[in-house]
Amino acid sequence: GLKEAVSPLVVSGPPTRIERVIRRFGAPGRGIAVYDRFANLLVATADLAPQLPTALPFVSQTVATGTVQQGLTVVGGREVHYYAVPLAPDENERPVGALVVFQDASHIGRLLSDQIRVNAVRGLVFATLISLITFALVRWSITHPLARMAEWAHQLRAGRALPPPRVGDSELFGPLATEVSGLARSLTRARAAAAEEARLRLEGQSRWTEERLKQVVAARLQGRPFFVVSNREPFSHVWQGRTIGTITPASGLVTALDPVMRACGGVWVAHGSGDADREVVDVRDEVRVPPEDPRYTLKRVWLSPRELAGYYLGFSNEGLWPLCHNVHTRPEFHPEDWAQYHSVNAKFADAVLEAYHFALLPRLVREKRPDARVALFWHIPWPNPEAFGICPWQAEVLHGMLGADLVGFQTQFHCNNFLETVDRAVEARTDWEHFTVDRGQHTTYVKPFPISVAPAFIDEPPKVTREALLAELGLSVEFLGVGVERLDYTKGLPERFRAIGRFFDQHPSYRERLTFVQLAALSRTEIPRYRALADEVRETVEAINGRLQTGAWRPIVLLTGQHNHRDLWPYYRWADFCMVTALHDGMNLVAKEFVSVRDDEDGALILSRFTGAARELRDALLVNPYDVDGTAEAIRMAVEMTPAERRGRMLRMRQTVREHNIYRWAGLLLGELAGLPAEDLGGRPL
Repeated sequence: GLKEAVSPLVVSGPPTRIERVIRRFGAPGRGIAVYDRFANLLVATADLAPQLPTALPFVSQTVATGTVQQGLTVVGGREVHYYAVPLAPDENERPVGALVVFQDASHIGRLLSDQIRVNAVRGLVFATLISLITFALVRWSITHPLARMAEWAHQLRAGRALPPPRVGDSELFGPLATEVSGLARSLTRARAAAAEEARLRLEGQSRWTEERLKQVVAARLQGRPFFVVSNREPFSHVWQGRTIGTITPASGLVTALDPVMRACGGVWVAHGSGDADREVVDVRDEVRVPPEDPRYTLKRVWLSPRELAGYYLGFSNEGLWPLCHNVHTRPEFHPEDWAQYHSVNAKFADAVLEAYHFALLPRLVREKRPDARVALFWHIPWPNPEAFGICPWQAEVLHGMLGADLVGFQTQFHCNNFLETVDRAVEARTDWEHFTVDRGQHTTYVKPFPISVAPAFIDEPPKVTREALLAELGLSVEFLGVGVERLDYTKGLPERFRAIGRFFDQHPSYRERLTFVQLAALSRTEIPRYRALADEVRETVEAINGRLQTGAWRPIVLLTGQHNHRDLWPYYRWADFCMVTALHDGMNLVAKEFVSVRDDEDGALILSRFTGAARELRDALLVNPYDVDGTAEAIRMAVEMTPAERRGRMLRMRQTVREHNIYRWAGLLLGELAGLPAEDLGGRPL
């Protein structure tokens, strides 16, 4: 290289030879200079020589230290970059001079200036764009949503109930949207209630509505606290990944009582069963519900696994449940379960209303709060005295129930069975004329209160068409049947499926034209009988499908899992018939839910005669669920019934459900409780 060519010449060669060498390496904008060991200039390229000063510090440093030096300096009024290397014949010898390459650096300054100008222009453009984007985002994400929300509020004030507008940023607008939506729902409900009340008054009707119940409760209770007690809670909080969501348990009781509590407020006391229930309660174990529109308080009671196993799974559901349902399942009673049942009833002894889980509660409440008026609603059947006598603790159960001022059942038949049981099992005076039981200074009234559902199954039904529902199920059929139950041996699911199989055997023309969809919520799977039932149901469906299905068509579709009201609505609304074939049931609200949804006044109801609902919905096709051929014939009648007959039957059933709705049930029960003679209550006024 250049260094190797120049080094020997610095020691012995004439400057002209050095000049010839460096001339070959020079170029425009690049100059080369060679210095001796005293840092004196020997030669330089022609364009550089006149401009070089006599001494350059970096050259002296290179010669003295034997190290490379580089940097920027000014030569001839121009900024240049220098690169100085020591010259030595051998690496271990002292430098005999220095070779310096000068590179014009003035273009760097120009480039920097140009870059600064470009960056300044870019910055201005970016700032302008950011300002425009920010302005657009503010208008789009803040101004426009607020304007849409304001317009929505204006429409609501004008009486036009529209769905809330969609807002973009949930963190920014979520709380505001939630509160405004709550106010909108309240306003819409108030308008609807006022309109309904006005219409009923105009027509001279006295139908029970949410508003009427609210007014009656306020007048009757006069500010006294109102409690409902049940085992099952209306809302469970559960972990869904890393967030907490809510589910509505599969329960006819919840379906019935939740609208009452929404109307009346108060406190619902229940067992906290959700895996995230403890995360959302306050220090009093309370939380306001429903989550989207809080209307009442849910107070949770915590049970240990041992308490739950003994009180709920054991005494309540292996003992009382099969005892009260005539379905040929042997009840089991164990002393340890009875002990837990008694203990848990004591835990719940701060409240009032419902059911076979809390037969002892009225007496316990009476002992703690003598001033309380207590109603117990026994929502399952009451068996005859001989059957109930199987319970080893029948006297204790009856004593607990008779602590109530009012005991309600679904039907008069169950009231009669209860009074006969009391007459035989305990020392008391039974008055069959007034349906009362006198024990000591206390009188208990016994009356039927057939429970029901709200007139509207849900406030805002989903916009799901029949075609969309069938497509979701992967079905292409002419007729659709539906059933909705918990997986419980009282519901008669195996018998129902066998009847469906018999229907297809007797009427093969309906194969590939009709499919029955069963929605079944798993229940009490800790109990062996329920696990066996789940296996039996699955095996029965598989056997029927395996025998009859062709290609993509299946006669029965079984959907297990939890289904909320919005999930159920499309099935109720678009089914050609609904089957409720319980072997024994106090009421069965699925039948009434199906009727309440059918605002198209179409669809047929196949209903077991062994349900309380059969006493009210007389236009249903009543069947004996044990009669497979008879139930199969009812399916044929349902799908072949003329539109006029279907409409007539549904109109009459809808009229019954509207008139005998859940608000009427609650109003009559609470009105009866409030109107009991004070002398029968030991002088306790309401």
